[in-house]
Amino acid sequence: MQNKKLPIGIDGFEKIRSNDFYYVDKTMFITELLRNWGEVNLFTRPRRFGKSLNMSMLKCFFEIGGNKALFEGLKIAQEKSLCQEYMGRFPVISISLKSVDGPDFQTALIALKRVIGNEARRFSFLLESNCLNTDDKALYQGIGAIKDGTFTMDESILIDSLRTLSELLYKHYKEKVILLIDEYDVPLDKAFQNGYYNEMAGLIRNMFGNALKTNDSLYFAVLTGCLRISKESIFTGLNNLKVHTISDVRYDEYFGFIDEDVDELLSFYGLTEYKQVFQDWYNGYLFGKVHVYCPWDVINYCDVLMWDKDAEPENYWANT
Repeated sequence: MQNKKLPIGIDGFEKIRSNDFYYVDKTMFITELLRNWGEVNLFTRPRRFGKSLNMSMLKCFFEIGGNKALFEGLKIAQEKSLCQEYMGRFPVISISLKSVDGPDFQTALIALKRVIGNEARRFSFLLESNCLNTDDKALYQGIGAIKDGTFTMDESILIDSLRTLSELLYKHYKEKVILLIDEYDVPLDKAFQNGYYNEMAGLIRNMFGNALKTNDSLYFAVLTGCLRISKESIFTGLNNLKVHTISDVRYDEYFGFIDEDVDELLSFYGLTEYKQVFQDWYNGYLFGKVHVYCPWDVINYCDVLMWDKDAEPENYWANT
């Protein structure tokens, strides 16, 4: 048995690469993202198809001070000029909205403040920056302020928070900011289910509009989610938005496993004789023009087979 662990439920790129987990190399997604330039890019894919892992990978690649050794031996490392120009060069704001939930708007609002506030606190060095004046530092403190364990920023500060953070980071680093927003649609989906959609849509529309439209501190942004929320609902006036759904041929191989990925995985773990079973059970998706396997099913069944060669396949994805 090979000694690399299977990354079941792990969506952190650094954790996978630092702890000897098996990694299906999707790093050329970075190259495609830079070549097919879009200032604001939205990717919609089903759950458990690698969205969060790809976002984590982008953060690790672009962020100033990142660990470049994480990418050694991966496909992107062969793009030497691209790595030299882009790797570790940018300030990165990275948030996931998957925890923004609640039975009412106020509860969800508190959760959203927590997400933004915790990300802001990663940049506490801004309080010591010689590039920021007193007013700049006061703006930063307003985003991260806490009382009795709760972030106290009012709704107007929250709406401006992502734009404010990007402007402050740009002033400090003299480099434009990359903004990553994972699970962008979760607050809207939960709000719809619980009856406060209009309030949440208005908040998200204003926050995204400020951060993504005519923001001179933004280099580019990537958003991911399961759902395509109508442009009129939260992306009003956002003319720089490029939407990449499962029908788009661009980026079709970077979410989910393709045949080559599955062949390499099964070969690595000595399970090549099961390829037809995997193909029959888990190769049921078409992204663009590429046939795609569900990664969650593939990894879970591989894990079971390594201990029980007679185990029958199951629909693991349905349980998520």
